[in-house]
Amino acid sequence: MSTLICGSLAFDTIMVFQDRFKEHILPDRVHMLNVSFTVPEMRRDFGGCAGNIAYNLKLLGGDPLIVGTVGQDFTPYAQHLDELHIARSHIVTLPDQYTAQAFITTDLDDNQITAFHPGAMLRASENRLVGRIPAGSRWAIVAPDGLDAMVGHLADLHAAGVQTIFDPGQALPLFDGDTLRKMIDDADFLSVNDYECGMVQARTGWDLATLRSKLQALIVTQGEAGSRIYLGAEEIVIPAAKAKAVVDPTGCGDAYRAGLLFGLEQGWPWAVCGRVASLLGAYKIEVAGTQNHRFSAAQFAQRYAENFGEALPAVTAR
Repeated sequence: MSTLICGSLAFDTIMVFQDRFKEHILPDRVHMLNVSFTVPEMRRDFGGCAGNIAYNLKLLGGDPLIVGTVGQDFTPYAQHLDELHIARSHIVTLPDQYTAQAFITTDLDDNQITAFHPGAMLRASENRLVGRIPAGSRWAIVAPDGLDAMVGHLADLHAAGVQTIFDPGQALPLFDGDTLRKMIDDADFLSVNDYECGMVQARTGWDLATLRSKLQALIVTQGEAGSRIYLGAEEIVIPAAKAKAVVDPTGCGDAYRAGLLFGLEQGWPWAVCGRVASLLGAYKIEVAGTQNHRFSAAQFAQRYAENFGEALPAVTAR
């Protein structure tokens, strides 16, 4: 019973400039900027929203099936997924494209200069799901990707009756009001952070009560303040799990959504789904990179009990 993870796959190249940008950029010459930074420290991580969500779901024992589009340079990432036993049957390779990738340079003040190449992601709409949704699939997420791909995937999943989380994330500015309203109407659940929730209301013209009425569940993350899950008239407050260190917040939202999906796979109450999601986000923030954290089932269960004062329900194979 695979859970479909629709979204981007990308490489993240992280470089550290051992100085400060402000010491090398002349404010009165920014109109003719021409600078070069030597970056002796560099790492390359596997990323993209779909890759990150799938990685976290697999850590928990779920069965993710990624739906994405990649390029000619995908081989190392493919090997990584194979080692994790994450299926690649619904990943399409475009030989004339590069996989989406971000090049991020950070200075000693944690300022960042980022260049993002969308590559094959811009043609993700060619990877439609019509006739390709595995029998028995009950859950899915449509995460940030090419705009047309997100629209098409959600339409296909809605037509097939698959319960779907819509996660617009950083793709939210791409949606006009009409398209966003249609996406929310077709989705079963909407997962956003508190800032994005405000953007959704502004873009759709719906207040919070109207937005809640359109969905089975509205999930709003609030960083250190935890998260809130709105179910009709009910509001569930999810406390933030305690992180042992704050190293890298990138990918915490993807980890959170993987926790929601695993809880849904297990048939757990929403309060438990939210707590699992919160703890998974804490594991992620403690490690640099979006797919470098690890834990065993026993470690996760122990830390869940420590954070929330209750035992994690038994996990059943599905």
